[in-house]
Amino acid sequence: MFGIIRPCGHRLSPTLRTSWMAHLCGLCLALRDDHGQLARTVTNYDGLVVSALVEAQSPTVGGRRVAGPCPLRGMRAAPVAEGAGAALAAAVSLVLASAKVRDHVEDGDGPFRRRPVAGVARRVATRWARQGAATGERIGFATAVLLDAVGRQGELESTLGTGASVLAATEPTETATAAAFAHTAVLAGRPGNVAPLTEAGRLFGRVAHLLDAVEDLADDAAAGAWNPLAATGTTLAEARRLCDDAVLGVRLALRETEFADGKLVHALLAHELGTAVTRTFGHLDAHRHQPPPGWRPPPGWQPPPGAQPPPGWQPPHDEPNRRPWGRRRGSMAGCGVALALCCTCQYCCADPYHDPWSGEPKPGWCHRCDCCDCGCSGCDCCDGCDCCGCDC
Repeated sequence: MFGIIRPCGHRLSPTLRTSWMAHLCGLCLALRDDHGQLARTVTNYDGLVVSALVEAQSPTVGGRRVAGPCPLRGMRAAPVAEGAGAALAAAVSLVLASAKVRDHVEDGDGPFRRRPVAGVARRVATRWARQGAATGERIGFATAVLLDAVGRQGELESTLGTGASVLAATEPTETATAAAFAHTAVLAGRPGNVAPLTEAGRLFGRVAHLLDAVEDLADDAAAGAWNPLAATGTTLAEARRLCDDAVLGVRLALRETEFADGKLVHALLAHELGTAVTRTFGHLDAHRHQPPPGWRPPPGWQPPPGAQPPPGWQPPHDEPNRRPWGRRRGSMAGCGVALALCCTCQYCCADPYHDPWSGEPKPGWCHRCDCCDCGCSGCDCCDGCDCCGCDC
């Protein structure tokens, strides 16, 4: 799973958390039911916003059905969303994932440098694009606008240089998300919401693209890959300003949108979107990473980027790419271990599981949470309140 909107239980009330999980599981199961198990790998946190938008504009709560046990839910059954909203989210996720895979293949990233892997990836991407188009056609959404927007991305990357506006690089993403957001109003039968949701979608796409560029900046520089911030000479401070302005624009657009019940959408797009910006640019605030007095680092600990190490800390002498028991795994061996982790649900439930390639311990998806940054304790914001007293 991936995405910039990743709310934790501390920032959503139990009611909203249940609704959020219903849309997430609804997207996952819609992908499985219509397109097979492999399609579930494109499930993402941002895609469910589309499903939530459709339901928020509908006069009655969208369809729900009870799904069976799942490792991500602690092997518990739960109600999940179904209907046009989940189908639209599935179509958008498939098409955009298809484009992302093609982009990795063309750039020769990681294992995609190998010809057999690249060939399989191309076939998967083609199938996902075809499946997404079929699902979109069924609900009246032309995915061609998404494919056209993504297709322009490569052309822009070859023409943009230092001094150009970074917003020229984010335009294809903005166009794609604007189309998806606008169609939620069509599905919900609220044509008056098309204009404000188009604007909200456009700005949401801008934030998503910029945050992705910030997160990939160091890796792209090391690999010599194209990055919109580096290519246009955009500073991190300017990128942060653009993100903050876009978040404000999303909030203003939501004010002009008519909802039947917009609590979840408000929590995700007015609050969690801003939290995503703060989380991504948090490495600029070194003081946030300082350890408490008396803390001693465990063996192998590394200070976060921009943070000062605690007194007495010495960098580990091991090679950075070594696992505790040997060298870093190769591409094929790592893929085999990753498949085993996936089939045994360790990616979901283990705390921790060990990265198939580096051996680095990581928390399972069920245990990942941004609670340490939310500064609250079980608050019920956006549940029965008027915007929590904020300016949005």
